[in-house]
Amino acid sequence: MTEIYTADSSFYGKLRRRLARLIYTKPARFEGLARPLLTISFDDAPTSAAHAGAAVLEKYGTRGTFFISAGLSGSDSHLGPYTTEAEIKALHAAGHEIACHTHSHLDCGRASAAEIALDLDLSASAFCQMGLPPATTFAYPYGDVSPQAKSVLNDRFLASRALHHGFITPGTDLNQTPAVGIEGPDGEQTAIDWLIRAEDETAWLVLYSHDVRENPSAWGCTPQTLERLIVRALDMGFEVVTFAEGARLASGEVRQKTKAA
Repeated sequence: MTEIYTADSSFYGKLRRRLARLIYTKPARFEGLARPLLTISFDDAPTSAAHAGAAVLEKYGTRGTFFISAGLSGSDSHLGPYTTEAEIKALHAAGHEIACHTHSHLDCGRASAAEIALDLDLSASAFCQMGLPPATTFAYPYGDVSPQAKSVLNDRFLASRALHHGFITPGTDLNQTPAVGIEGPDGEQTAIDWLIRAEDETAWLVLYSHDVRENPSAWGCTPQTLERLIVRALDMGFEVVTFAEGARLASGEVRQKTKAA
């Protein structure tokens, strides 16, 4: 992935993503939250996210979700170098969630169901070889979704994250959840706007970035931006959870913690 690749932006591609929202749905089953939830996630998990991003989260006693494409491990790209096996293991040991982003950063919008299933098997094998537990959540590379992808992912993961804006409330499709990017010149303000909306609705908001460095790519953010957002969310009363923790809550498997007095 040394060259910048973009998902299908044609009319067909946009229509396919829209239609995919209607099938293989997995509605969130929680009846309501005692307090809003926030998940901070990192796609592709460049080394900068594993170090600077994780450090900011840990500073405030929180943990995030790192969506890993193990086949990219150790290689370089426009986002900077990708995490190595040692860095991935260190993230897991520190309590962060290591989640699936396919093995090869596969475009699930264009791939067949068989290709997707094979790539997910490779990812699971790589995680096992690293001594990691099986991934329970997923993020679509490029945010590209298709009916065939959702059919494969539906029974493999508690939740799968896409890239359309929104937050998660009862009934939201956990097989194609919304998320908001902390990226570009307006990324911080966009995230703040969604934090305010999620607080008003007492909803679950998922934010994502890629690299976290002083001079980030167009898909990343600075450590200072990330820190300001975490501080603001905590001040607003958000509970910061990994994507898997939020998914278990939204699936009705666990109860939410109450806010300390």
